[in-house]
Amino acid sequence: MIELSDVLDARVRVEETARRTPLDYTHTFSDMTGAEMHLKLETFQRTGSFKIRGATNRVKTLSDDEKSAGVVTASAGNHAQGVALAATKSGVDSKIVMPENAPISKIKATRDYGATVVLHGDDYDEAAEKAHELEAEEGRTYVHAFDDDMVMAGQGTIGLEIIEDLPEVETVVVPIGGGGLIAGVATAIKEQKPEARVIGVQAEGASSAATSLDKGEVHTLDSVDTIADGIATRKVGGNTFEVIEERVDEVVTVSDSEIAIAVTHLLERAKTLVEGAGAVPLAALLSGAIEYDKDEVIVPILSGGNIDMNTLTTVVMRGLVETGRYVKVRTVLKDRPGALDDLLDVISAQQANIYGIQHDRTSRDIAMNAAEVELDLETRGRDHVEELLSALREEGFDVEVIA
Repeated sequence: MIELSDVLDARVRVEETARRTPLDYTHTFSDMTGAEMHLKLETFQRTGSFKIRGATNRVKTLSDDEKSAGVVTASAGNHAQGVALAATKSGVDSKIVMPENAPISKIKATRDYGATVVLHGDDYDEAAEKAHELEAEEGRTYVHAFDDDMVMAGQGTIGLEIIEDLPEVETVVVPIGGGGLIAGVATAIKEQKPEARVIGVQAEGASSAATSLDKGEVHTLDSVDTIADGIATRKVGGNTFEVIEERVDEVVTVSDSEIAIAVTHLLERAKTLVEGAGAVPLAALLSGAIEYDKDEVIVPILSGGNIDMNTLTTVVMRGLVETGRYVKVRTVLKDRPGALDDLLDVISAQQANIYGIQHDRTSRDIAMNAAEVELDLETRGRDHVEELLSALREEGFDVEVIA
């Protein structure tokens, strides 16, 4: 099991490549949660993610023969970019296997950092199987995304920075995919400040660590399904699980809707772009998944900001729906002149903004003398949505909320 000394050694190796990222006190989220909240902004890290820390530490500890043979790994995107950049800076050839549905932005960035990219499989685990085949066929060194002591130690340098910048920290909240980040951070935090809590967060659709802790052994999920692609792994590592069991206080899960809300809040209130995996710590705090005291000093680690633009559109829209900022409704009108005007008059009086409207007379589910209308509306929050629906129903409109 890695120790604090491993993390301290790693800092020397990674400091020329990895940035020391800001620890930013946030009035907004402190007010929203009642805690004293400081965001650890790994979104500002090189390659847009914490992964460059562990990748650099691992590449710099390769032997000369291993460097000559080149490296191979599997990744959903962030580890891929970290290994690609670390290898290129050290003059090492790298080959990265990524899932076929990996975000286009992460594939392009990995290639731009100098790696050869191979697309294979539906998720990280299938990509890893292919990467191990290439390891055997080409004699490359496999750089594991999380279940490697040097990778864990590199990620743990985040914990060193948190303790140095905020010695009074009481709780650190960390996303968990395979467990490399939380294993390193927990080692750095607990060995310096044992009384501080380290809490892990997973997506409900990829809860391998939480399930494994319940079972008392590493458990492999049949599949994963979450918008947080950076932590969408079917199982935690064997080595990382040992550290999690010993040094992590609790692991909780959050839904995709709660992740989307956190991403949206970070964009709107903190002006910070965070991918789903990086937003899960804040999602856990905003949703009440974690218990804490008033004014408790808490650091959520926002682990990365590499979100695909198409995914971002979907996530933000989900966040707007969940917070009552966007609603889609359906109703049926008599097919007569002025019927639509009557509907729009109510919506206008309630000061909802019409984003889109669809008018259909041909649906088989309505009477011959009727028309089905769907409206996309911009609203000001959940209370405003309820007021709008009540006003429409009071005027005799049978309104169904679609989203």
